[in-house]
Amino acid sequence: QVQLVESGGGLVQAGGSLGLSCAASGRTFRTAAMGWFRQAPGKEREFVAAISRSGNPYYANSVKDRFTISRDNTKNTVYLQMNSLETEDTAVYFCAAGALSGPYDYERKYIYWGQGTQVTVSS
Repeated sequence: QVQLVESGGGLVQAGGSLGLSCAASGRTFRTAAMGWFRQAPGKEREFVAAISRSGNPYYANSVKDRFTISRDNTKNTVYLQMNSLETEDTAVYFCAAGALSGPYDYERKYIYWGQGTQVTVSS
């Protein structure tokens, strides 16, 4: 059974940093893209960042230059380093995996999803 388990969420002040991790089990994702999406209260889930199987990163414009996505295929894990956090970044962050082709900002490309981790940025 495939599982994606996110960790690292929490409460941080605006301007601060948080790092998220997503550990996958049940199969390897080294041949597929992995990504992060988020959903704020009252809003639809939106793309945050993705990383292709070859390590190419993709970012939403709203997080570009502030967030960094990376992956460690030996650990079957994807990371999201979030810097210069803003109150607008408050959301539940979901890990996604299994996209075999782009566009990687399209959530239906992903087969597997984590349960989500809460990130709250206070002013």
